[in-house]
Amino acid sequence: MSLIRVVWGSATGPTAMSSYDAALADAGVENYNLVSVSSVIPADVDVEAVGTAPDLGPAGERLTVVESRATTVGPGRVSAALAWSQSVDGGPGLFYETSGETDPENVERAVLEGLAAGQELRDWEFDEPNVVVESSDADAGTYTTALALAVYGDSEPIL
Repeated sequence: MSLIRVVWGSATGPTAMSSYDAALADAGVENYNLVSVSSVIPADVDVEAVGTAPDLGPAGERLTVVESRATTVGPGRVSAALAWSQSVDGGPGLFYETSGETDPENVERAVLEGLAAGQELRDWEFDEPNVVVESSDADAGTYTTALALAVYGDSEPIL
């Protein structure tokens, strides 16, 4: 059976891109080229919240992901959330993502509301939702990124 790993991280840096790269490193996926997809979980796939990704293959390869991320320059707070639910019968499921410069409770509420709305559009019977929220304070003059990613399988050659 295939596996989708949910990873998350946050970090600071002198630029928006450097804080994003450092947050990817915190999540264990800094050495891959990320390819974003929408939010459908294929049938018969396990989803596991792992925090930090294991080795997923050689550097420079492609990873398919659903990504929630937010970057801000401080002072302030940044939060990213990823919620998911799968069909009770092993069928497909959904990821929903949201982020913002706000407190983690608001971001969690928003992502769960989005997931519920997406579930209402489908004729699937869903299991209970799962959610991961990554949040971090941003110091004055420093860029901070928070992110949560659903990583589909292992890396694949990009060329």
